[in-house]
Amino acid sequence: MPSFDITSEIDMQEVKNAVDQASREVSTRFDFKGTESTVVLVGDDAIELHAPTEDRLRALRQVLEEKLIKRNVSLKVLDYKKEEEASKGTLRQMVNLVSGIDQEKGKKLNKMIKDLQIKDVSSSIQGNQVRVTSKKRDTLQQVISALKASDFELPLQFANFRD
Repeated sequence: MPSFDITSEIDMQEVKNAVDQASREVSTRFDFKGTESTVVLVGDDAIELHAPTEDRLRALRQVLEEKLIKRNVSLKVLDYKKEEEASKGTLRQMVNLVSGIDQEKGKKLNKMIKDLQIKDVSSSIQGNQVRVTSKKRDTLQQVISALKASDFELPLQFANFRD
């Protein structure tokens, strides 16, 4: 029976490259000179932005987002946390990287697929992905095109298409 998996993965190498490029741009850009603004990758699931003022922090976010877009990393993976006070009156903001489909988002995907009302299509949550099965390839392709057209909170990839 034909099936495919819906996943939400992040290409961490591209994220590392984007953070590195953003950090390099911040160190050379005129408006960031002497501000000690930084963009740092913390582990594999967070990015730390550090700036002296709110407008510099906003500019840091913009630089980071530009670099991620150039590297084809969706901005939907970014989860901005609250701005915090740091030492010497500076500001810090953590940005979590969201990957995988949790149970709640998996249920929303299942509901979305059921609301399409395409005959003979079933979906189930399997860990951090959703498997969609059907008797016909054409119906699976309809599901993929409908999901691509909808604006879901996560970047979705479609993998393991099997006949």
